[in-house]
Amino acid sequence: MDLNRRKFIRGASLVSAGVITGVSGVSAATSSMSAKSYNRIIGSNDRINLGIVGFSNRVKGSLIPAFLNHSKKQNCQIVGVSDIWNRRRAEGKEYIGKLTGDNITTWRNNEEMYDKNEIDAVIISTADFQHALHTVQAANAKKDVYVEKPFAETMDDARIGLKAVNEAGIVLQVGSQRRSGKNYHAADKYVKSGAFGDIVMVEMSWNVNQPGRWRVYPNQVSDIRESDTDWKRYLMNRPYEKWDPRKYLEYRLFWPFSSGIPGQWMAHQIDTVHWFSGLDHPRSVAANGGIYLWKDGRSNFDTMTAVFDYGPLNDPTNGFQVVYSSRFTNSAGGTKEIYYSNGGELNLKTNKVTPNGGLIERYSKAMNMKPNLLDSFSLSDREAKVVTSANTGVDNTTSNHMLNWLECLRSRETTNAPVKAGYNHSIANIMTTASLRTGLKATFDEKNQEVLAGGKVFKY
Repeated sequence: MDLNRRKFIRGASLVSAGVITGVSGVSAATSSMSAKSYNRIIGSNDRINLGIVGFSNRVKGSLIPAFLNHSKKQNCQIVGVSDIWNRRRAEGKEYIGKLTGDNITTWRNNEEMYDKNEIDAVIISTADFQHALHTVQAANAKKDVYVEKPFAETMDDARIGLKAVNEAGIVLQVGSQRRSGKNYHAADKYVKSGAFGDIVMVEMSWNVNQPGRWRVYPNQVSDIRESDTDWKRYLMNRPYEKWDPRKYLEYRLFWPFSSGIPGQWMAHQIDTVHWFSGLDHPRSVAANGGIYLWKDGRSNFDTMTAVFDYGPLNDPTNGFQVVYSSRFTNSAGGTKEIYYSNGGELNLKTNKVTPNGGLIERYSKAMNMKPNLLDSFSLSDREAKVVTSANTGVDNTTSNHMLNWLECLRSRETTNAPVKAGYNHSIANIMTTASLRTGLKATFDEKNQEVLAGGKVFKY
């Protein structure tokens, strides 16, 4: 069996999809447990061995600590790190070894990791454009996946990733940790109950004043040499260009390695719109922005605003608008997510429902209508079931999100943020990127699953 698996892994290739495998830096299955997934059930006494794909700051600072909150009780362990940069391999081995006392294996690339066949699942935290492609590798190797968002930055990659996951029957969790937050579950339950009324508008923002955001200290850029890593593997299916340490280390500032704001921040917030409304993606997006202040050679904008139209595809008379804005140049306003109905607002910054802005008697009477004002309450006062075991002792959405995935590895149930959630936020992100980069309104071709800008397929 092991020999056959190794042969399968060696033969598993992304060539047909035009992908060169590497590491660093269309409908979903309707059943919660496919036959393929059922056949991979792990016994309660079997230890689950995990590999880390990409020893990034995110995995070091958040995902590994979240995993270690539950590793002992869930009988699982990290056994190795795969990264094409020699420095990060060494750092990953030392960091995890100190935390766990284990002798951590290092792999130079994912093929080497999967060929050894020492793992059951992977945590993927690599460059934004690599997430879906690394997921395909894991799916081909029949390994379960926790993958950071954004799931994909192009529709080609999104379609390949969705197909691979569904065909392999693996358990996948997208790193949209709001889906494991108690307040968000309470909000979803409230909206779906009908008590909130129809959503008529959503306002979202993510503002910081951070010239160094997504940048690294200059000495790191000058220290890394092309010979320290594998540049061609890093590029995967992106157009070839000469070695650029900034695009390796500061990839979030450069398209097509990252969309920047849409993929990093908007992906979290727009996902809640899909979750609460039950809609897969916007009907259209109009967006603009620019590099208005931080002129450091980046190609992704430091400021942007996008306006979304959401609603049933077959009924353009019904729906709602979402306005999303973000800037790196002034932090006023911070992060907000406010849902509006005719009766008031649901504010996910304050976690309160209030009648603010609702229809008052003065204006309803003139139209022979009744006032429409929501009752005030706190989302924290509402019980909401989050799909994890009972009290974890850790009030942290990322920790809860990791726990949900670990529990689903054994149960083979659908996670809080399955692959379709990642696919859908990718559509919204790519539509936004298309509009930002072309200046045209973006729409979605449902039949061909393509993003259109001005009626033409958007490609990088």
